[in-house]
Amino acid sequence: MSENRQRYSDEFKEQTVKYIQEQTKSVQQIAEELNIPAGTLHQWLAKYRKFENEPLVDRETIRQREQQLQEQEQEILDLKEEIAILKKAMHIFSKEKN
Repeated sequence: MSENRQRYSDEFKEQTVKYIQEQTKSVQQIAEELNIPAGTLHQWLAKYRKFENEPLVDRETIRQREQQLQEQEQEILDLKEEIAILKKAMHIFSKEKN
């Protein structure tokens, strides 16, 4: 017996890949939701994937962003301390000498 295979247009495949990229669900969960084999979705991802629509669910990317935020927070604290020192110095040097 031959199996009836579903045929999908390129537009449908592209929209499905875009949908996958916008979700935080796994490919397996989306495959079950759409009733399309996960292997097929992985093939479509390899062919139609565009990275600008993807959420930040990758652990390495999240770790890098957290590191970047920590560095920026430290830089802000350092700059605030420098400003406070400069204000004190300006106050000291702006006093009139008697």
